[in-house]
Amino acid sequence: MLVDSHCHLNFEDLAARVPQILAAMDAAGVGGALCVSVTLEAFPEVEALALEHPHLFASAGVHPDYADVEEPSVEHLASLASRSRVVAVGETGLDYFRLGEDVDWQRERFRRHIRAAREVGKPLIVHTRAAAEDTLRILREEGADRVGGVMHCFTESLDVANAAIDLGFMISFSGILTFRNAESLREVARSIPIESMLVETDSPYLAPVPLRGKINEPAFVRHTAQKLADLRGLDLPTIARATTDNFLRLFRIDATALRPVGGAVNA
Repeated sequence: MLVDSHCHLNFEDLAARVPQILAAMDAAGVGGALCVSVTLEAFPEVEALALEHPHLFASAGVHPDYADVEEPSVEHLASLASRSRVVAVGETGLDYFRLGEDVDWQRERFRRHIRAAREVGKPLIVHTRAAAEDTLRILREEGADRVGGVMHCFTESLDVANAAIDLGFMISFSGILTFRNAESLREVARSIPIESMLVETDSPYLAPVPLRGKINEPAFVRHTAQKLADLRGLDLPTIARATTDNFLRLFRIDATALRPVGGAVNA
């Protein structure tokens, strides 16, 4: 069984098709997914998905790219993250690619997420782009190693991956792993411990090869997992078991919460 560790089923491209998306997950051997919050305004949509479907889970957070949205306080984030179907704090982090480095508000927002995660004892979902040095520095300064988490949609170097792993973070691979120009990322996938790996779609974005150009969805995580298996010289069921076990351990989810699925992925 596979799990999609990061998706956005409340986004416009997916929200109207949730029944079909869930059916496709079953057919692809994907037994669960984490629906990730990017704004406080949309958090109720994310939580509702997790409340309605036992094999979907939610996070609470505000993405670093969103400037003109409700700003989260530590107290508000901690309150949302304490709810029964919320398993993580985030998506949070730093993104200098789109906004540049003159974003003190972004760094302060990131710190508040880490403090909230520490308060409730739940892991972080971290987005970092063109900001790895500051991301790691703030994680260390704020004691993020006390809760750990995941570096989602990872695209950084092996050194950054190892530094994050040393802080108790997992490394999550998206469809980018299958892209032709992602050889440096494939080297990370070959090198880090299997105990530190997750797979994700980040849907509706970043559909993997051979589905590039399509709207991504959780069922497509199978293609990323197959690529990871090929890179490690393993079969798909082995990667599926490992990444699913890692997901359950990180987010403290009982395996019985996942939907039983059949198919070759469980062979």
